[in-house]
Amino acid sequence: MEGKNADELPGGFSSVIPGWFSEISTMWPGEAHSLKVEKILFEGKSDYQSVVVFQSASYGKVLVLDGVIQLTERDECAYQEMIAHLPLCSIENPKKVLVIGGGDGGVLREISRHASVEKIDICEIDKMVVDVSRDYFPSVAVGFDDPRVTLHIGDGVAFLKAAPEATYDAIIVDSSDPIGPAQELFEKPFFQSVAKALRPGGVVCTQAESIWLHMNIIENIVTNCRQIFKGSVNYAWTTVPTYPSGVIGFMLCSTEGPLVDFKNPVNPIDADDSRVEKYGPLKFYNSELHSAAFCLPSFAKRVIGSKED
Repeated sequence: MEGKNADELPGGFSSVIPGWFSEISTMWPGEAHSLKVEKILFEGKSDYQSVVVFQSASYGKVLVLDGVIQLTERDECAYQEMIAHLPLCSIENPKKVLVIGGGDGGVLREISRHASVEKIDICEIDKMVVDVSRDYFPSVAVGFDDPRVTLHIGDGVAFLKAAPEATYDAIIVDSSDPIGPAQELFEKPFFQSVAKALRPGGVVCTQAESIWLHMNIIENIVTNCRQIFKGSVNYAWTTVPTYPSGVIGFMLCSTEGPLVDFKNPVNPIDADDSRVEKYGPLKFYNSELHSAAFCLPSFAKRVIGSKED
C-alpha cells in the first residue's frame, strides 16, 4: 500500500483508513466488510472487469473482481465444496459435468474428487481470472490440472445455447453477482438453456445470493426455476465469512426424470479418501452439513418455501 496516492488505489482500497480494503456495492447498501491489507500483489484490467489480488492480514491472499471479493484462501472451501458437492452428491455416478464461470479453478478441484466423473467442461469468460488464479492461488487452481478438464474461454450463455440436448449430468454455475458480465446468468433464458443441456434427472446448482440481502432476487430465481425445472427445486445456503452478510445461497434444481432428493445425499464423498493426497482433505462439506444446508430460517422459508418443493 505504500507509495500510492488516493487516486491511484484500486476500487475498494480506502484512502480514509489507509491499509484497509472495504467491499462497497449497491448490492448491499449501507454496509461494508473490511480486511486489513498487507500488500497488493496484482492489479489488472481485463476486457470485462478489474482484477486485484492482495495479501490480507487474516484471510490469506484475496481475489477481488470489480471491487467485490471472490475468494480468500482461508474461507474459499466453504463455497467451493458446497456448490460442487451439493449437486454431485445428490445423484449417483455423475459422468459429465459443466461449470459456467469458476475461473479460479476451485469448483474444478472439488468435482475432481468424484471418481465417477469422466468429462468436465468449464466455460469462463475472462482468461485473466484463470491466469491470475494459477499464479496466485495454486491450491485452488489445481483443478485445471485434471486431465478430464477442458477449458473454454468464452461466453457461458452462448456456450450453453450451443450445447447439444441432454449432454450433462450436472451443471454448476459459479457466477459473481447479477451485475456486469454475470447478469445474464440470473435470467430466465439462461435457465432454459441449462435445462435443455441436462439429461433427464440431471441437476444444476447455481450461486443464488444472500437471504439477508437479496430476498427479492432469490424470489425471482425460485419463481423462474419452478416454471422451467419439472423435477426438484430447492434452496440451500452456507456460511462464508468474507461474503456480504457472511452467507451465500445456492439454487438446486433437477430436470424431469429420475427423482432427485437434494436433501438426502446418495453419493457420499466425505468418506472417500482417494483424492486427499492431491487435493487435501475436505475442510467444510460433510453429509450432515449437506442435509442441514436446506434448513431455512423462518423469514426465508415463508418466501422461498412457498415456491419450492
